[in-house]
Order: sequence, then structure tokens, then C-alpha cells
Amino acid sequence: MATPFNGLDLSLGTLARLSDAQTFSISPENFTGEKGKAGMATDGTGALPARELGVGWKVSPSIHIPAGETATLAEIEGPGAIQHFWLTCFPTHWRQLVIRFYWDHEETPSVEVPLGDFFCNGWCERSNVNSLPIAVNSAGGFNSYWQMPFRQHVRVTLENITAEEIKHVYYQLTYTLTPVPEDAAYFHAQWRRSNPLPYKTVHTVLDGVQGQGHYVGVYMAYGTNNNGWWGEGEFKFFLDGDQEFPTICGTGTEDYFGGAWCFTEDNAYREYSTPYLGFHQVIRPNGHERSQLRFGMYRWHVLDPIRFQKDLRITVQALGWRKDRRYLPLQDDIATTAFWYQTEPHAPFPALPDRDFLEVI
Repeated sequence: MATPFNGLDLSLGTLARLSDAQTFSISPENFTGEKGKAGMATDGTGALPARELGVGWKVSPSIHIPAGETATLAEIEGPGAIQHFWLTCFPTHWRQLVIRFYWDHEETPSVEVPLGDFFCNGWCERSNVNSLPIAVNSAGGFNSYWQMPFRQHVRVTLENITAEEIKHVYYQLTYTLTPVPEDAAYFHAQWRRSNPLPYKTVHTVLDGVQGQGHYVGVYMAYGTNNNGWWGEGEFKFFLDGDQEFPTICGTGTEDYFGGAWCFTEDNAYREYSTPYLGFHQVIRPNGHERSQLRFGMYRWHVLDPIRFQKDLRITVQALGWRKDRRYLPLQDDIATTAFWYQTEPHAPFPALPDRDFLEVI
């Protein structure tokens, strides 16, 4: 007898299949996702414009988060999986809010990332993304399609790390309750920044990861502090006990993100956004290859995950050119958000820096 379809791992090829999975959605119009309880608010951020229409007319579409406080966006009893997460707020808040996911009552989060970086918008300036797991649409509509299974429980929080109230945070999280396969791992994401990167050192994307799993991609916000080309550095993956030398080594930064030849055509940067690879944002303060250019790029290992059995470390170099065709180690501003699945428990993350270090200036 065939195993019943559980409603996970969806694609065009599985959309016709029926399952006993149940769909629910959490938003400010239904904070618990409870069946038949949406749109019942009598008070909320839309109460004033809805005053003549009453209950059911967009009374509670968003939330405000007081200074220094943490809002619980969702708390769900499993088993099941998050299948879509949409959120929007003003760009000035994208490094002032920290998103966290906690699986199965764990004490430390498996996801801890500044909000904008989680959605490939770390520079607090709107940039659309047209990829498979992350889509960002006009104007600042964040969407995540990462499948996030859980067995017992999930809690999603959003912390305001500033000294002022953050207003008008809109969100909707859609999930299914269904059996989860024994071999399903847990979703993780971690943010790190080197600003500036010390001379002749590498930026660490991930370190200290322990357990079995697979790395599925990275978003990088890269800011230059020198004139000239900046992307000769190699991504290196140290797997399962690798020490000085890695098992996997790329050939250059633009190569790793699926581009080539400095991302340029006709002496100008050319942005692109595809299902798995993107160089989607170029912030040009004063011309091509000038100091203080800022870039956003992503690389998703959806069809080519990098698997590890017991540990993982990832680094990237920052390299440009000297005038006599020697490499120049750069001291740039590099922030990365790594995404991976692994078994629990996970090793604790490094402490997230304070709001001043997160800030985009």
C-alpha cells in the first residue's frame, strides 16, 4: 500500500495529489491561526479607518513593536511545516529588527538574522529578488518559500533592538499540520559581518556547525572601501574535519554567484536575479568601481546542496588587484546570511552584535 501523501515537498508534479494535511495562516487578523477565528478583531492598527464599518473590515492588519521589545509572530504546535512567510515594514527598520525561529522548544534559536538580510535586502534600500526560495516584490514585499518542518512546536519572534517604537509591521505566515518524515532536518540561518575585514584575513560565513546536514545557500551584502574590482576572493567549504585546506574551493566571488568577468558588460555592472543565483542590487554612489559601492547577491544550493556528516566551516576571501597585477587583500564591509538544514541540537550561535554594529551607515 502506498504511503499517504503528506502535503510537503510541493512542486508542479505534486500539486494534483490529495492529502490529509491541514492549512492554517497566522497574521495580525488571526494571531493564533485558529480555524474560523480570522478577521474578528475589535481593536488594532486599522481600528480608526474601520470605525464606520466595524468588525471584519481590516481592523487589525499590522502590529507595532515597542522599543527594545520582542513580538511573538507565531507559536504553533506540530507536527507540520511553515510553507510561506510574507512580511513588510519600512526599509529603515530592516537592520533594526531581528527575526528568530525556535524549533521544538529549543532554548537558543536556529534562525537569528536581521530582518532585511533574511530576505536578501541587507542595505535598507529596496531591491527586488526573483528567486525560488526568496521573492521580494514592489515595494518591499518580503516572501520566503523555504520549507521549514517541525515536529513538536515552533516559535517565531521579531525583536526591536532600537530605542524607539517600530510601527506598521505587516506579516502573514502560512503553515500546514501534517506528519513530518523521519529524515527531515531543521532549517537554520545565521548572520555574520566583518566591518571592516582585517587586512590579510578571510570573512567567516559559518563556523562551529556540528551535526549532519546540508548547506543550501547564502546572501551577501558587500560594501567596498577601495576603488577597483573587489571580487577575486574564493569561497571555501571545510567539511567533516577539514583543517588547513578545504574539500570544496571556488574560483572567485562572481563565479560562485553564477556570474563572470566582474559582473560587467560595457564597463558597467549588470544586475540579474534568477531562481538560484542573483547579483540583484548595485548601489552606485559615484560611478563604476569607485569606493563605497554596495552590492547584494545570493546563491541557493537547491539542486546542489553541500552535504556534511559532522561539521561545516565556510570562508570567503576579499581580493582586488594592485597596479602590478598582484592580488590586493581588501578591508571591506562584508555581511553574510548562511542558510542550511541540519539535525538538532545545533551548536550555539555566536552572540549577535549590538545595534550599532548592525547599522547601515
